Amino acid sequence: MTTSRRSLLKFAAAAPAAALLPWSPARAAARLKISHQFPGGTTDEGDFRDRLCRKFAAEIAKRSNGELGADVYAGSSLMKTNAQFSALRKSALDLSLYPLSYAGGEVPETNIGLMPGLVTSYKQGMAWKTAPVGKMLTDLLAEKGVIVVTWMWQAGGVASREKPLVNPEDAKGLKVRGGSREMDLVLQAAGAAVLSLPSNELYAAMQTGACDAGITSSTSLISFRLEEIAKHLTTGRGKAYWYMFEPLLMSKTIFDGLTKEQQKLIMEVGAEMEAFGTAEAQKDDEAVAKVYAKAGAKIYDLDDAVVDKWRAIARDTAWKDYAAKNANCAKLLDLALQVSA
Repeated sequence: MTTSRRSLLKFAAAAPAAALLPWSPARAAARLKISHQFPGGTTDEGDFRDRLCRKFAAEIAKRSNGELGADVYAGSSLMKTNAQFSALRKSALDLSLYPLSYAGGEVPETNIGLMPGLVTSYKQGMAWKTAPVGKMLTDLLAEKGVIVVTWMWQAGGVASREKPLVNPEDAKGLKVRGGSREMDLVLQAAGAAVLSLPSNELYAAMQTGACDAGITSSTSLISFRLEEIAKHLTTGRGKAYWYMFEPLLMSKTIFDGLTKEQQKLIMEVGAEMEAFGTAEAQKDDEAVAKVYAKAGAKIYDLDDAVVDKWRAIARDTAWKDYAAKNANCAKLLDLALQVSA
C-alpha cells in the first residue's frame, strides 16, 4: 500500500472529524487508481471505456490543479475482473469502470444491470438515473459501499462461430456466453448451454470451441477482436434486447475520505462523461457491423418482432427469477418497468 493511499484511508476513517477542519490542499491531496478489464489506449484512441477513464482522470487533475489525480490500469492489470467490485467495497480499489451485473453473485440486486428485454434503448436506460429506480439502485449500492460516478449503458450483439444467433430458436444446442445470470436463464429456456465468464476471456473460449457464440457489448465485440473467429454477427444497432449498465464506480470509503470540494469535482466530471460514453457506445453499435463485414462475417439486425420474442422469454424466466430473490429485487424491477422505452 502506498503512502498516499494510507493517508487517504486514514483520512477516510477520520472523515467526520476532518470535515470540521479548514480545507488544506496538503492534507487533501490524493492519487486514485482506476481499474477496468478493457484494452488500454490513450485519451484519443482505443476502446472508448478506457478513453473515458483517462479523460476523467485528466479532467479531475486539471480542475484540481493536480491536487487530485488518477492512474488508469487497463486490461485487468491491477486485479482480476471479477474481484473489482468486492475490492471497491473493501476500499482496496478506488474506482472501476465495471459491468454491474458481474457483481450479481455478491449483491443479487445488481443483476438488474443486465436484465434482458428490460431496457431496449439508450434513452430508456439513461432515464433511470433521475427516475425512482435509479435512486433506489444508487442508494442500495451506497449501502454496499459503492458510489455511482458515471452512468453508462451499452447495447450488445452476438458473435457466433458456425451459425447465426438471431431468434430464440437459433440458440438450441449452442454453447453461449450471455453476460449475466438472467441472460443465461433466457438462453437456457431457448435450449442453449451457457458459460459464465467475463468478456475479456471470450476470445479464448470461442477459439478453443468451448463457446459457440458470445453476447457482449458492441465495443467489446470490436476490442476483443472476435471478428477473427466469428462467421456471423447479430448487431445491437437500432433494436436490441441486451443492454448492459456499465458505470464508473467508486469506493464509498475512499469517496468519503475526500474533501467536499473533491467529492463535488468527482461527481461533476463523472456526470460530464456520460454524454461521451453514450455517443461512443452508439458509434460502436454501427462500427461493429463494418468491422465484422470487412472480416467476412454475415451481418444480421434485429427488429421489434424478434426483440419481443426474447423479451417474452425473459418475462417468464429471468424477470420472475430476479423478482423472487428478495424484496429489493422485486421493487427494482417494478420501478424499472415504469420507465418507458
